Amino acid sequence: MKDRTVLSIGKAEQVITIENSTINKLILLTPPWEIELAYLEKNLITEAIKNGLKLENTETEQLTIPTSHKKNTTNYKDELLIVLERFGYNLQPSADSEKPAKTKSAKTRHKWTKEISQIEFFVDTRESKATVLWQKRNEMLLKAGAKLMPIAPLNKDGSVGFSAKMGEKLRLDYQDKIKDFVTTEDIVLKSVNEVGLLLYFAGTNSWLELLDSDGKSIDEWTKIEA
Repeated sequence: MKDRTVLSIGKAEQVITIENSTINKLILLTPPWEIELAYLEKNLITEAIKNGLKLENTETEQLTIPTSHKKNTTNYKDELLIVLERFGYNLQPSADSEKPAKTKSAKTRHKWTKEISQIEFFVDTRESKATVLWQKRNEMLLKAGAKLMPIAPLNKDGSVGFSAKMGEKLRLDYQDKIKDFVTTEDIVLKSVNEVGLLLYFAGTNSWLELLDSDGKSIDEWTKIEA
């Protein structure tokens, strides 16, 4: 990385000549055993390139992720990006970097508008219920009285998953506003993904779980094709 912009993605054993590059920061990740490093690397590189990042010292060889690994790898990648975003890092070019040429992409993005800020969205899934407003571009208002999923589901091997840990961390951050798994005050979160982590430890596409009074998802309301 250079400051907060990702410049290279690769496995730890790959040699990166830092002195001959503009990299001044490293983030080391240790995924759980069930996540294949090569597939995670491929997923992260694909995400970065779709977002317009120009990567250095990065192998972009063709690799097909088997169907049996796609779901776990993609879910872990999405959860990882939530964590990095929370600390100010993301797979996006910096605002002052050179804008890449526009290419056709099927990647879905979501756009906040004043109209959307007036719409109440409801969650009723995985033992949780809540009313949510996307009040500002980086603010999701979770209204008081939201019911939280009491216990995080475990991985198949009985271990505590990444999403469960992140959800518990969020609950600790707002413990003064939660009693008996019900929120006692409004809580402002940073994203739809954080809403899912706090309410039900993620595990599903939260953009499809927030529905208006007519059953239209927040995804349908806000998605744009990049």
